[in-house]
Amino acid sequence: MNAPWKSGTPVSRDQFAAYMCDEASQDVLRPIALEMGWQPEKCNKGGLRNAVQSLSITASPNILMVDLSESGDPLNDINALAEVCEPGTIVIAVGQVNDVRLYRDLLASGIHDYLLKPLSPATVRDTLSHAQAVFSAPRGQETAAASSHLSAAVIGTRGGVGASTLATSLAWLFSAEDKLPTALLDLDIHFGTGALCLDLEPGRGLTDAIENPSRIDGLFIERAMIRANDNLAILSAEAPIGTPLMTDGSAFLQLEEEFRQAFETTVIDMPRNMLVNFPQLLANVNVVVLVVELTLASARDAIRMLSWLKAHAPHARVIVAANKVQPSLAEITKADFEASIESPVHLSIPYDLKAASMAAKLGQAFADTNRTNRAGAAIRDLSRMILEEIRGPGASPAEPAIKPSLLGKLDLKAFMSKAAPKKDMASR
Repeated sequence: MNAPWKSGTPVSRDQFAAYMCDEASQDVLRPIALEMGWQPEKCNKGGLRNAVQSLSITASPNILMVDLSESGDPLNDINALAEVCEPGTIVIAVGQVNDVRLYRDLLASGIHDYLLKPLSPATVRDTLSHAQAVFSAPRGQETAAASSHLSAAVIGTRGGVGASTLATSLAWLFSAEDKLPTALLDLDIHFGTGALCLDLEPGRGLTDAIENPSRIDGLFIERAMIRANDNLAILSAEAPIGTPLMTDGSAFLQLEEEFRQAFETTVIDMPRNMLVNFPQLLANVNVVVLVVELTLASARDAIRMLSWLKAHAPHARVIVAANKVQPSLAEITKADFEASIESPVHLSIPYDLKAASMAAKLGQAFADTNRTNRAGAAIRDLSRMILEEIRGPGASPAEPAIKPSLLGKLDLKAFMSKAAPKKDMASR
């Protein structure tokens, strides 16, 4: 709820809806809605409580008017609206309290405007026209955010090399330490451990997306993903073993597209069989972390996968990370491994069984539990290497972000150009 969710506009959303407590306000709204080409029957009876109940089961409109007249604590009560509102919805509040402080507080929480009763047709018409213009205007900030989106795929050359552990830790580091809104997509549909590593239930979000790709939009992403912290959301699954994966991969591509709109960073835990079956998943990936172990089998598979990545994903930076490294027990030395794959091992993460066991027992990401040991430090080095792809060399962790309000998901830029309150509020 606290992450700055952003999304494209689903086709199924209504353009306008209103929830008014009194007939007089509805009588003012209906002809104006008709003038603007909207359905007058979308002016519903009932205020904020009715709006929350209705929008909890249906997508919110592009522009929403809601009556606060029956609310004893508007600032507190309106937070419930953010729980059910579609990202980007422009909200116009209506009320009877003529208080400039309330007006400013509502705008600061993300409301587009606040109108006093009794409603004036001219004021309502101007406000709705401005809201429509704001909604239709290009969202420059969102476009910039999408263009700078960082997508990293973590792929293990062999089962058991620890790719899922690294993917979970990287997602946690990006979200908790770098304060980046981050999505973790675990594509091991039947045996994924992304949610398990963080002591969470995976839910049905990913399986629902595979079964019904047409459902995937901003609202689906918000409701299907599981929150691990304020900035980290996970989409994982534990599909029944007897249920084969029946998809052409379109659902995964659509999920990646929604992630680019809703998050600043995506970490994909990608089993190698998914790489083979759905190579298009790497089309927009910036960084591929190829997780290896210092064994002959891993060297053989690393050679094949590096060759494949060079041919099919030449745009992606490939980072070879050796995990669970025990120099005295390795099948082959690091130097021999690098000579075999004709690529440097960019990072070595030492094997630490005790640290891994502790993270598992606590239900926390490995990098969260082990902040100071050598393995944890190496994973942090890996996260910095990845972030350099977007921020450039020498990038440092982001400054802690100010925690957004509960209405942070609503239209936050509309009020930036706003002048004083309407009517006699301006004179206060």
